Amino acid sequence: MTTERAAGRAGIAGAGIAGAAAVVLAGGVGEVVAGLIGGGGPVTSVGGWLIDLAPPWAKDTAIALFGTADKIVLVVAICLVIAALGAACGVLEVRRPPWGAAIVAVFGIVGGVIATTRSDAVVGAWLPSVAAGIAGALALWWLARMVRGMAAAGAAAPQPSVTPAVDSAGTRAPQPLSAAPGRADRRTFLMWSGATVVVGVLAAVGGTALRAGRAAATAIRDVVLPRPAVSAAPVPAGSELDIPGLAPVITPNDSFYRIDTALIVPSVTPAEWSIRVHGLVEETVTLTWDELLALPLEESHTTLACVSNEVGGTLIGNALWLGYPIRELLARARPTAEADMVLSRSVDGFTASTPLEALTDDRAAILAIGMNGEPLPQEHGFPVRMVVPGLYGYVSATKWVVDLEVTRFDRARAYWTDRGWSEFGPIKLQSRIDVPRDGQNVAAGETVIAGVAWQQHVGVAGVEVQIDDGAWQQATVAAAISDDTWVQWSLPWTATAGRHLLRCRATSATGDVQTSAVAPVVPDGATGWHERNVTVS
Repeated sequence: MTTERAAGRAGIAGAGIAGAAAVVLAGGVGEVVAGLIGGGGPVTSVGGWLIDLAPPWAKDTAIALFGTADKIVLVVAICLVIAALGAACGVLEVRRPPWGAAIVAVFGIVGGVIATTRSDAVVGAWLPSVAAGIAGALALWWLARMVRGMAAAGAAAPQPSVTPAVDSAGTRAPQPLSAAPGRADRRTFLMWSGATVVVGVLAAVGGTALRAGRAAATAIRDVVLPRPAVSAAPVPAGSELDIPGLAPVITPNDSFYRIDTALIVPSVTPAEWSIRVHGLVEETVTLTWDELLALPLEESHTTLACVSNEVGGTLIGNALWLGYPIRELLARARPTAEADMVLSRSVDGFTASTPLEALTDDRAAILAIGMNGEPLPQEHGFPVRMVVPGLYGYVSATKWVVDLEVTRFDRARAYWTDRGWSEFGPIKLQSRIDVPRDGQNVAAGETVIAGVAWQQHVGVAGVEVQIDDGAWQQATVAAAISDDTWVQWSLPWTATAGRHLLRCRATSATGDVQTSAVAPVVPDGATGWHERNVTVS
């Protein structure tokens, strides 16, 4: 390989490194600025924008493949794409300066525009992305100069002589060891590139920690939950079967599933929070945090489920909630006769369309401020979220809720209904096998099959289990906390050697039997019987 060709290839590689290092630094600078002013950095602003633009099938696929890790995967994917684009800009900057650096700067400006159009944009929301673009452009300009100098030095280096030198006596003279062309320059370039990456990563970590510190400080500030005016009934004895591997009746806060559209958990202080009820009402009502705490709050156990939960999935959890009945708040506003829907809005712009009837009947639909005896965790809607038994979360469980517009289904549409999901989202009758796990090796002899079943606001009357296409066997259903919660169930099993197929189905309190018809999660929730394959040895 000629020196010129080697220098050319080294130049391309160096240019790619320069571009990638520059955008890493840019991302770090953006995160630091975002941490200082609040709001999102360049990656999360663009990520939120992409979430809003993504077609329903893309979101469904992401949730099905990655579950509650879907946001982490999205952020990682965005970072990889940005690094690749940065590498391309690096090559362009080396070959056609200053276009590479200019494009990096333009990316920052575009990111700033996107940030300002977000519904949860803070004052100066454009600043993190613009600062990132400027920092990235300057870093790329500097590193690209080094790459061009390195490539020029390599191309200009003399070719080694083919004929060895001979002295006057005819003896071959020893050849000096020549340094690799531009080696010192390459070392310096790699040192500066590495330093750029390290600074960028440290800045990103610091900025993220600063922002997380803000959110954590908000979430753990000294909120003292008032005593409920109406306490929840005690959890019945026998509702917890204490079977290893079986989901607990009460889901701990740190284990509760989280599915929403927020890449950055909104940070709302109680002092700045309020909610407004307006629209097709006789009177507009505004409620502040202090006013909410002064109202008679009620406790209730409610199981929440995501419409994206596949048959047998884990996007479901049960908690003790504390809050104010939404029906009482709506009664103060007095909806007009034509209203049939309430469009709830989160501080980050998410909307959900809930049937008015579900918020005004006798169910425990509340503005929740407490979860399992503690203030709402930040990621679950602190300071206030909606909890509505019997409906999937996409039409009812708005977190960080700040607005209730009383309207009609034929006049307004919500985030997910605009993306192909049904307007009404009643929970479907479902059951799940938790024990034994799918593919688990089970010892022959006496064991147990166990799981959970649910149909909130209806209740579960029974669960049956089928083993290897045999007769359906009645399982023992544990005591239910209420019709708004799931129940545990179990069936003793004398396991024999071999492979076995296990199925379960539930019967509701109204006598309906869980359907075997398989349906996807779109548009209104999955159906079918949950199956487990196990090997007994």
